[in-house]
Amino acid sequence: MSNRTLALFAALGATTIYGLNHTIAKGVMPLYVKPFGFIMIRVLGATALFWALSFVGPRERIEKKDWGRLVLCSLFGMAINMLAFFKGLDLSTPINSSVLVTTTPIIVVVLSALLIKEKIRLVKGLGIVIGLVGALGLIFYGEEIRQDAPNIPLGNLLFLVNSLFFGLYLILAKKLVEKYHPFTLMKWLFLIGIFLNAPLALPEFLEISWGTLPWEAVWKIGFVVLGTTFCTYLFNAFALTQLKASTVSAFVYVQPLVGIVFAVLSGKDQLSPVKVTAALLVCLGVYLVSKKPSPDPSVSS
Repeated sequence: MSNRTLALFAALGATTIYGLNHTIAKGVMPLYVKPFGFIMIRVLGATALFWALSFVGPRERIEKKDWGRLVLCSLFGMAINMLAFFKGLDLSTPINSSVLVTTTPIIVVVLSALLIKEKIRLVKGLGIVIGLVGALGLIFYGEEIRQDAPNIPLGNLLFLVNSLFFGLYLILAKKLVEKYHPFTLMKWLFLIGIFLNAPLALPEFLEISWGTLPWEAVWKIGFVVLGTTFCTYLFNAFALTQLKASTVSAFVYVQPLVGIVFAVLSGKDQLSPVKVTAALLVCLGVYLVSKKPSPDPSVSS
């Protein structure tokens, strides 16, 4: 199996976990853990895991010139992105979050074209359009389950903020993942993230009543720390070593698909012809965006 194929599986694995996270994380907030306190749990847990793993990885030192980019990546990907998404999920619904995270690849493609001069090929552009149509179809034409959502407009705005800064994180992290081992990057990114998040997240973290948490809340918190934080960032870091930032971000289209399947298996939703058609469009869109361009026969080797 080639490294590119492994990278595609890694990106798929990350977005699958994200798709489950919409419902799982929502089930904990705000009854047991407030959104910013949840972020503190995430960065503390991920920091411990990545530092533990780093001892079996290569011994690398971050060059002085790369620290600025590293801090920005942590600010965008481990602070603003996380804070905005979890606060938005607390205020809005998992369905709305599934819709709005599909703006990430569009944002990444535009930012990549502007900042790092990535070319937008016809097939990639077509895949983005098809995937977006499918993702929106999965959401807008399904029966929406009512959720506790005290401020949907503000929550939806925060989802867009999340998409913007996650896109910036993917682009800025690209050069770092080409230079350093994922364990090296993640241990420093999350360690810096503890200090960046602390002013907002620490007060809510200290409010958590750990002794009274039921098992349902405990395993959901564990899923968010181990799955949504540790595994997804590691998978995305590896994927970025083999794929373009715009390709990795395009896998966000699978999130609504995963959400529908998860809802059906848990007995909270039913399949319909519209949903099946939309799901196929999502899969086609991801395939076109991730497909490696064919070599130009007019260019001699």
